[in-house]
Amino acid sequence: MITYDRLFIAGSWTAPSSPELLNILSPHDQAVIGRAAQAQPADVDRAVLAARAAFDEGPWPSAPPAERVAVIRRFNALREANAEKIATLIAAENGSARWFTLAGQSGLTRQANAYLKAAEEFGWEEELESSDPDSTARSLVRREPVGVVAAVIPWNSPFSAAYAKIVPALLAGNAVILKASPENSLSMGLLADLLQQVGLPEGVISVLPADRETSEHLVSHPGVDKISFTGSTAAGRRIASIAGEQLKRVSLELGGKSAAIILPDADLDRAVQGLKFASLLNNGESCIAHTRILAPRSRYEEVVAAVQELVESLEVGDPNATGTFIGPMVRRDQQQRVRDYIEVGIAEGARLVTGGPQVPQGLENGYYVTPTVFADVDNSMRIAREEIFGPVLVVIAYDDEDDAVRIANDSEYGLSGGVWSADEAHALAIARRMRTGTVTVNGASVGFDGPFGGFKNSGIGREYGAVGLAQYVEHKTITL
Repeated sequence: MITYDRLFIAGSWTAPSSPELLNILSPHDQAVIGRAAQAQPADVDRAVLAARAAFDEGPWPSAPPAERVAVIRRFNALREANAEKIATLIAAENGSARWFTLAGQSGLTRQANAYLKAAEEFGWEEELESSDPDSTARSLVRREPVGVVAAVIPWNSPFSAAYAKIVPALLAGNAVILKASPENSLSMGLLADLLQQVGLPEGVISVLPADRETSEHLVSHPGVDKISFTGSTAAGRRIASIAGEQLKRVSLELGGKSAAIILPDADLDRAVQGLKFASLLNNGESCIAHTRILAPRSRYEEVVAAVQELVESLEVGDPNATGTFIGPMVRRDQQQRVRDYIEVGIAEGARLVTGGPQVPQGLENGYYVTPTVFADVDNSMRIAREEIFGPVLVVIAYDDEDDAVRIANDSEYGLSGGVWSADEAHALAIARRMRTGTVTVNGASVGFDGPFGGFKNSGIGREYGAVGLAQYVEHKTITL
């Protein structure tokens, strides 16, 4: 059993204000896999005070960008050396299939490399030519760190979410308090262990697992200059209101209800194999999951049958077992939430193609859900409009391409989406019409150099690459 009885505050492991430890349960069988201290408001106050001093008086904000790049390179190398251990911990905490948590480690390397490249090429200080031929003035534009950053992340992909925030924030010269979910106390403890080894100045980084009440204390703290949040749209609205009241800088990566448009000429076998990952990765607990599958009426039943065959072929069970694709939900309340949505779909009159609200046989001790597919779904139904965050797919019929685009865009969300077609140029034309932050064509892998984020209620701001790095700087113009 792993125990973290201290909190990582200001770069050191220190005694928490509350000695009580939280039992971390396995979603697979509810066994206690570890215990960890949880931050309270008093611990947040200590972390913010140290971060404020580190930013206002310390060397990190004014360090040459190359020095900050070198520190992040060391950190990522340490993380790579511990990839197996990290993957094992996340699978144990979250119930994510271990093949997924291990594969995600290479994604972290690509994410870090994109940020590092952006930092090396970033215009930290640039002189602008005047557009006024009669002016002798020169403008010097500096990009400086924004200050103390509260980075609040969800439980579903903790290392990926942490990387998306702390790497660019640190590269830009900020001090950071990372607020993690209690479920991830063990993996985030390991993250803190790695951060302690890379030579960051005192106060620059804290890692605090904590509940929502403590999280609100952090984002409301007057010593915080910027909030970077990933999580639900409801929580994002609350954080945005706090930021608005205090004029804090804020970036929000929120929910999604993404559509995959299967065009009439698509290779259905290829599309369905792509949807296996685009729609059901990480047990369906993914904000970018393509959970609305839009099928042409001319091929509707063919698509429904293919999706049914796919979902029924997926192995559900112990996340550490070879062959498992779908593991348990992270908590009992999340399991119940997904099962309740399945009941809602049945009550709304959608056709239950496969699955249902029952727990898979033999897995009653864990937080498991039977992967489910609904057909004859209207886009006005709750199961087509609300983010379920589990292995539940809906197949919606469309009349023509205009109808497909209309349905895809008829959502309060706009985070991700996909188009499948034998004609890439045609698919690209459809993708350009979709009101969403990222679109994949024929299952192409999403890179980390381009910006990631959402339209509409899926968020504010962007992550990844140079655009993501720019979220953590202020622009200063000096006129000479």
